[in-house]
Amino acid sequence: MTAEEKWGDESRGSLKIPEELPLLSLKNSVVFPFLATPLVVGRSKSLKAVESASQEHKIIVVVAQKEENREQVDKEDLYDIGTACALKQVVHTGENELKCVVEGISRVRIKYYTQSDPYFRVSIEVLKDEPYAEDEEIKKINTTIRMQVEKFIQLGIPLPTAFVVAATNVSRPDVQADLFASYLLTSTEQKQQILEENNIKKRLIKLTEFLSEELKKFEVQSQIRDKVQKEVGKTQRDYFLRQQLKAIKEELGESDENVALTGELEKKLQKKKMPKEAKQKVQKEIKRLEGMPSMSPEHSYVRTYIEWMLDVPWSEKTSDVLDIKKAKKTLDGDHYDLEKVKEHILDYLAVRKLKGKTTRGPILCFVGPPGVGKTSLGQSIAKSIGRKFIRMSIGGIRDEAEIRGHRRTYVGALPGRIIQGLSQVGTNNPVFMLDEVDKVGADFRGDPSSALLEVLDPEQNNSFRDHYLEVPFDLSNVMFITTANILDTIHPALRDRMEIIEIPGYSSEEKVHIARQFLIGKQLKEQGLEKYNIKFNEDAIMLIIEEYTREAGVRNLEREISRICKKIAREIVEDRKYTKVVTSGKVKEYLGISKVQPSEIEDKNRVGVATGLAYTPVGGDILLIESTYYSGSGELILTGKLGDVMQESAKAAISYIRSRSVEFGLEQKLFSKSDIHIHVPAGAVPKDGPSAGVAITSSLVSAFTGIPVIRDTGMTGEITLRGRVLPIGGLKEKLLAAKRSGLKKVVLPEKNRKDLEEVPKNILKGLELVFVENIDDVVKNTLEKNPFKNRKSLEKEGTIPREATKVSGFLA
Repeated sequence: MTAEEKWGDESRGSLKIPEELPLLSLKNSVVFPFLATPLVVGRSKSLKAVESASQEHKIIVVVAQKEENREQVDKEDLYDIGTACALKQVVHTGENELKCVVEGISRVRIKYYTQSDPYFRVSIEVLKDEPYAEDEEIKKINTTIRMQVEKFIQLGIPLPTAFVVAATNVSRPDVQADLFASYLLTSTEQKQQILEENNIKKRLIKLTEFLSEELKKFEVQSQIRDKVQKEVGKTQRDYFLRQQLKAIKEELGESDENVALTGELEKKLQKKKMPKEAKQKVQKEIKRLEGMPSMSPEHSYVRTYIEWMLDVPWSEKTSDVLDIKKAKKTLDGDHYDLEKVKEHILDYLAVRKLKGKTTRGPILCFVGPPGVGKTSLGQSIAKSIGRKFIRMSIGGIRDEAEIRGHRRTYVGALPGRIIQGLSQVGTNNPVFMLDEVDKVGADFRGDPSSALLEVLDPEQNNSFRDHYLEVPFDLSNVMFITTANILDTIHPALRDRMEIIEIPGYSSEEKVHIARQFLIGKQLKEQGLEKYNIKFNEDAIMLIIEEYTREAGVRNLEREISRICKKIAREIVEDRKYTKVVTSGKVKEYLGISKVQPSEIEDKNRVGVATGLAYTPVGGDILLIESTYYSGSGELILTGKLGDVMQESAKAAISYIRSRSVEFGLEQKLFSKSDIHIHVPAGAVPKDGPSAGVAITSSLVSAFTGIPVIRDTGMTGEITLRGRVLPIGGLKEKLLAAKRSGLKKVVLPEKNRKDLEEVPKNILKGLELVFVENIDDVVKNTLEKNPFKNRKSLEKEGTIPREATKVSGFLA
């Protein structure tokens, strides 16, 4: 509500005030006795209270609320003392609004509320002023008040003519106090104190104090106004207001905020070691800031830029720990195996120790399936060399400004996440991990992969330009490490800038070691079981690995161990007999039925079924490739969700067999009058790649000749139309799958012999490895008997290649 007061009649009239009345709450005003006050009423309860009073005695209690901005008020939000008022006039100005004039009759105290909805009704007690005699003290106070009122008029405070006339004519001290409080006090709280005071002398003293405070405030405002008018005259309004604020601060003895701010920034700049170009840029911006009004929108942009420039670690760095033995101990303590990565880091430290501080940080890319420890390895590297660690996931980002930052012309511009990360850790030589680099996107906003070309190029990143900073920053001290699950989706130019280190999946034996050394202890600690001495036997761990997880890494293995620990924790909390040694039986009890059925080889040698070896993102696996033929028109049918490359391998295999049909004892018309069907089970799983060529060929030769394939022999290799066997990838994973599935012999391309050096010897144990150069050697080692006919005549012609070389056990 708004209130604009008008002077009313001095007499209270002969109105009798009822004991119960409707209540009207005011937001920012107090109504005094003898005052006629126009009000605008808009709140629902207030409208209903006015309507009720109009229909009853035309008397209403008007009370101020304690908080001006509160729309919905309760009993506790209103003062206890108000004014009983006569409703003089009510005019409806709209559907939910009316104007009314109320005239104060008497001060009243609210005894209690008789109603809260739909409007307030209260039981009241009429308050009488304490009797007083107009002695000398009251006369002196009254004179002081009149002098204060004259001072208000002299200061040019705008006052209604009716007030000036009334102030001259009214002589009663109690009426004067209410009149002057209503017009001259700006605080609702002060007005309420005057209303609540029944002792006339105390009321006048309070009024004098309040008027004195108001006068001081108006005098300062008048001085400021005069000072500002002398300084700026008739300038724009916003500039006038800023000068007013400046003058106010001078009166309070406060220094200009801009001067203090720029002084503080200058001190920081003097202490900060930064390149000459960057320092000059900051000095220029500080001068701009000094002459810029603090209310200007650009003020905050310039200040933010300067603060970022001062936060960036231009020269701050940590000292590397060059103790190679200590670094090796840290790496070995955090991760099992991964020798190639550890060797690389130790080599870098050795060079760093010999050469000194000018050594550039390596840019590595860890590639491997999920859960093998790529991200945690970055943290371990930082710990081993005594550097700070930053991890930034860039998977899915599509805006190159995430890397390079936004130009300062944009509202809310910030540096890129590279500079932000360095500012966060406060050094310019951390280990900076860019996670999921193979999942970076690109759209109309730019290609983040292209922005990374400069960041990850040792020849360029010593002058990396962030769009926001606008000056070059040296990233050559940063050790960048990226991680990826596959290399195919990484930009070729970006891939060329990084040193690729493949982190393959773990064998079951390696997972057992990792579980024993790291995972079990970690989970016992996390689940609060450290003091209970819980043990896992090796069979139990192996069962979890083989039948409850199917992965190259150990993430799900840790999850399943965590589930078992939680079950044991529950047993302890429920005061049941808890498991102290987790056995295979307990694993099945806690985890339920097996989630993964291990791939199994055939129970006996079968015609047309060959065992291939495959590489998947979660490690190696075996594929049972089935072939058959029947009367038809020479059509080739391929099923099992095979990719284009695998389909081409099947076609190449058929072409090779047709070209050698005489040696296999097959008639040419067999191919034109038969349909050939090749199927790879697990039809819902996509399969692709050339390494199944050898297995497809063996399966087809078996189907056509009727000779069964040896069931415990696995094979892998790409084939050509001339029958040559080409090398394959993922050798370690494929040999792991062979061993896990119970195969005894594995046929491999001759050119993969050198790769055995990187395969742990415990994987090779118990496997017979046969290295071959062509298909002739393959089928002689994978089928129960030699499928070739007329062997003697062929040997005379010299068309039979040399015998396949066999390697067994640990031989490489």
